[in-house]
Amino acid sequence: MPPREVPRPFKMHWDSGQIVEEASFEGEHTAPAIQLMRFDDDSLTIRFCHFNHRGNFQRSPMMLSEEEVGAMRAAVAQTPELKRFLQRIAGD
Repeated sequence: MPPREVPRPFKMHWDSGQIVEEASFEGEHTAPAIQLMRFDDDSLTIRFCHFNHRGNFQRSPMMLSEEEVGAMRAAVAQTPELKRFLQRIAGD
């Protein structure tokens, strides 16, 4: 799968910005990803998504098996700002 550069721009119908961090790994069927998106107004959002093995964004929910948790944990460990955001969700 081709690497995806970060940061990179995104555009939604209501606003645009940059994907500033992305935790991803290549799974058996897809490449699950958690993206930290910084909008032009400097607000942050996370997106749970996935890509096919050719690197194309898929418009369906990200699914993560128990066996893949370790790979996603390792990917998140490489993204400090995204990791802090997820820790706030988990309430550790």
